[in-house]
Amino acid sequence: MDRRRALADFLRSRRERVTPRDAGILPGPRRRTPGLRREEVAQLSGISVTWYTWLEQARDITVSRQVLQSLARVLLLSPAETRHLFALAEESPAEAPTAGPTPALQRLVDALDPYPAYLVSPAWDLVAWNRAEAGLLGDPAGWAPADRNLLRFTFLEPRARELLTDWTAQARALLEQYRANADRNAGDPRFDALTRELSAASEEFRTWWDAHDVADFRPARRRFDHPRLGRLSFDYVKLHAADAPDLSLVACLPADDETAGKLPRLTA
Repeated sequence: MDRRRALADFLRSRRERVTPRDAGILPGPRRRTPGLRREEVAQLSGISVTWYTWLEQARDITVSRQVLQSLARVLLLSPAETRHLFALAEESPAEAPTAGPTPALQRLVDALDPYPAYLVSPAWDLVAWNRAEAGLLGDPAGWAPADRNLLRFTFLEPRARELLTDWTAQARALLEQYRANADRNAGDPRFDALTRELSAASEEFRTWWDAHDVADFRPARRRFDHPRLGRLSFDYVKLHAADAPDLSLVACLPADDETAGKLPRLTA
């Protein structure tokens, strides 16, 4: 009930902030509300007046993502306000198109050398990486832009099966995390296209995808059989950037002294 009241209060405050002229409505001579009327918000959002009124009355009703997007548009919400609206409605917003890293994030990734580190989108697109990560996987700068995706690398690149000593466990864990993101972003063309491509090209991906298993990221130890340096073992840590909420920073910390001693050669 507290959450529904917070949602109702937030909608009412945003509605009262938007003037008729902001919404493209000619104000009449007799308006008692400083902002939009409920019926105007409902009409502009394509929903019924009764249903919108119930929202502002904190009734226990379910709100779809499409309706929330319409309300965010009509109420002229900022990105932060839109995320807040979805959170109050207990819905996950569709991810915005992933932009490049901020200069500060890029410097952070670079500063983690000689530890491999990279930034990824919810669809596991590689957005930024440092020299150590390039030395571990091969430099993504030399890949076609569409290929800079960890799922495509893992399932479609033959050398990934040689590089990852526990390929099956790593590939399945990666797919389960991707599946959770894809289900939360149902209808997103980026996820749909990538899923179709991988399902058509990889039997393992297709089989595991059909199992509908999902997982959150968990700190894990990953082992590599590097063509130059031999066995490498890393503990993975994943962080979210507050100034780029659609991006995640993944850092690979050496899990043993042998790996730590080889890291300077990884960036050579």
